[in-house]
Amino acid sequence: MKALITGITGQDGYYLSKFLIEKGYEVHGTIRRSSTFNTSRIDSLMAKYDGTGKLNLYYSDLLDSSSLSNLVSLIQPDEIYNLAAQSHVAVSFKNPLYTTNTGLGALTLLEAVKNADKDIKFYQASSSEMFGGKSEQILNEDSILDPKSPYAASKVLAHNLNKIYRESYGLFCVNGILFNHESPHRGETFVTRKVTRAVGRIHNDIQNTLTLGNLDAFRDWGFAGDYVEGMWLMMQHHEPDDWVLATGETHSVKEFVSKAFQSVNLEWEDYVKTSDKFYRPNEVNHLLGDSSKAQEKLNWTPKVSFDNLVEMMVENDIKLAKQEKVLLSEGLISPTWESPKS
Repeated sequence: MKALITGITGQDGYYLSKFLIEKGYEVHGTIRRSSTFNTSRIDSLMAKYDGTGKLNLYYSDLLDSSSLSNLVSLIQPDEIYNLAAQSHVAVSFKNPLYTTNTGLGALTLLEAVKNADKDIKFYQASSSEMFGGKSEQILNEDSILDPKSPYAASKVLAHNLNKIYRESYGLFCVNGILFNHESPHRGETFVTRKVTRAVGRIHNDIQNTLTLGNLDAFRDWGFAGDYVEGMWLMMQHHEPDDWVLATGETHSVKEFVSKAFQSVNLEWEDYVKTSDKFYRPNEVNHLLGDSSKAQEKLNWTPKVSFDNLVEMMVENDIKLAKQEKVLLSEGLISPTWESPKS
């Protein structure tokens, strides 16, 4: 089996690549041709599978329709997982045109699937941000989409295009509506990782304080490793559909912060402050998912609890901060984080 993954260098790309290779897949992934692209998440996989043909990387971009079409023709994958996007909600307000255009990358891939010489299954990474989160209702596959950011709007565009191609051309097109999923490989600009990185540094005495935005936003947080298994299960189902993956629990940012600091025996109030500059122009206050359909029909269940997720991330970032402390002491790096200790 061959799989093509766009956005392979991201958190989900790492976990999905690892999962599929262990399933016996030949994995092909796209990376953007950029002087600043970062393969650090998949470096361990690249080293392990170098020269085996199990992991293959190509320069491409969601906005380059010809390169994507050529890749699909070249690789002839059995499955395509479209994970690539400008995925940070706050950044989408600062760069709305680029963010929204990446939603059109799904259309390029769908056209390539439609015109391919073989049947290809297609997975689109949708998002719980599409729901808007203005109420405290439990959200499922039939809930109304009400995007509150350019990022969410781009996801709605790709989500709906995927449904249109499924219904119009009989393609195996799957939408995975994933609620927030975190890990030690989460990008450091996302609030969960921003918190655990700061906890690691404060614990190691190389950071003084942490500044955040809305502490009263509630999210349904799960572990990314559990969620990529759900992606794969969607693609193995006998018919294409839309699927929500979520834990069914919601926790506030404040609760996440409290758990993280408690894990190193610190009181978060002594270190955390808030600033309006970290609030979104249009806040999404509450997201809670109902994954009963996936649990019943795919036999999928989230395995890592909220407490274990926080603990996993803090433990990882304590180790990273210890390494940074040594490098600082030897003058090999300069602090790039907020409020470093002198």
